[in-house]
Amino acid sequence: MGPSTSRLTGLDLNLLVILRELLRERNVTRAAQRVGLSQPAASAALARLRKHFGDELLVRAQGGYELSALAHQLADRVEGVCDGIEALLSTGAEFDPATSHREFTVVLSDYAIAVLGERLAATAAEQAPHVRLNLVLVREALSARIAQTIRAVDAVLSTPNARFRVPEIRSTTLFRDRWVCIAGRGSRFGAALTEDDVRDAGWVVPYHRDSEFPSVVPVSGQLAALGVRPAVGIRVDSYQAVPFLVASTDRLALVQERLARLYAEQLGLRVLDPPAPLEPLVSRLWWHERHTDEPAHAWFRRVVVRAARAIGAADA
Repeated sequence: MGPSTSRLTGLDLNLLVILRELLRERNVTRAAQRVGLSQPAASAALARLRKHFGDELLVRAQGGYELSALAHQLADRVEGVCDGIEALLSTGAEFDPATSHREFTVVLSDYAIAVLGERLAATAAEQAPHVRLNLVLVREALSARIAQTIRAVDAVLSTPNARFRVPEIRSTTLFRDRWVCIAGRGSRFGAALTEDDVRDAGWVVPYHRDSEFPSVVPVSGQLAALGVRPAVGIRVDSYQAVPFLVASTDRLALVQERLARLYAEQLGLRVLDPPAPLEPLVSRLWWHERHTDEPAHAWFRRVVVRAARAIGAADA
């Protein structure tokens, strides 16, 4: 028996589940609730994990716990290990959404949550009351390492770009949207924006970096298509924040029409057509090919597509 096998047989693999939750929550009580253990049982599990790894893992700090250096390394690894074990144990098995406690992890933007989140949560809960959704907000660097990301999660909801052209990635179209400009009700812009307006305006731009323009971020490419290198007054790592940052200013923003309509009345926004037509935004669901025939994952993809159809925008 090799050394790696000896280490494996010396560890209760159920501890991996509590380890994952302890590293996610950084709180013993919440981790215990997530896996259905008592607080003392979770504390005992933490003690066993500390002994196994020879490390504190959770280090007491002001107001709670912080992860140790080793725990930060384990956090990413344990997610993949647990997902792999779940996939292994479900191989060849039927999936019953009514009784499953599986968790599905999806990487998506806050724009996608605003547009699709309510219907996705409702559709999943209707069919599978115990299934959990782990919705991870997209980071700017996602597209640069999409091949690694897609292997670590169940799915990614994103617009396409060249970096998604990886042989093992599969996808389906979910919904489309149109690009519009928004301005505050009291701004100087007229009902019809001109090329001079967009060239001379100050802008609120999500995920903007001066060092890379245009970038893979969809708004960046669309501004470039308008011939605009924006004079950025406010940059923000959020789509949903943009309407709030435009409302009481004399700035413009280019946003998805569905997002603009959500906030237009509340914030007193004017929704304006760009001075030139732009390509529509197409949101797709992406997943690794190994999930394609897995019953649980196939069910989950159907749920996402059904949620997209419920908002009247599916093209799948």
